[in-house]
Amino acid sequence: MPKVSKLTASRVQQFGPVTDRREDMDGYTVEFVSFAADADLDGPLQALPGGQCPCPHWGYVFAGHVRFVFDDHEEVYETGDAFYTPPGHRPYVDAGTELLQFSPTEQLAELEQAIAKWMSQQQDG
Repeated sequence: MPKVSKLTASRVQQFGPVTDRREDMDGYTVEFVSFAADADLDGPLQALPGGQCPCPHWGYVFAGHVRFVFDDHEEVYETGDAFYTPPGHRPYVDAGTELLQFSPTEQLAELEQAIAKWMSQQQDG
């Protein structure tokens, strides 16, 4: 059975103040994510329908605070909380947050393509 830890993740990426350590496993991506500054995806999500994340996520908050905003409500998770958030959300994460997140790899790729496109447009513009 496959396994991964924060220390053994094969892909480590730095996105400004966000460090993402990940491994793809049987159709799901396991991510250990650390935030050195407050973060949101409001800009990048504008490239997607409704300006919302199309990917569901399951996870656990090791430290900090994360808020998922939906059209009709918001959900807040703090240190020690396990969570599930369906598609159709916008995430807001406080500096110092560390979380473990599980996401369907294909849907996560759609989100990441939108983020990459937005970042490229910001650099060109």
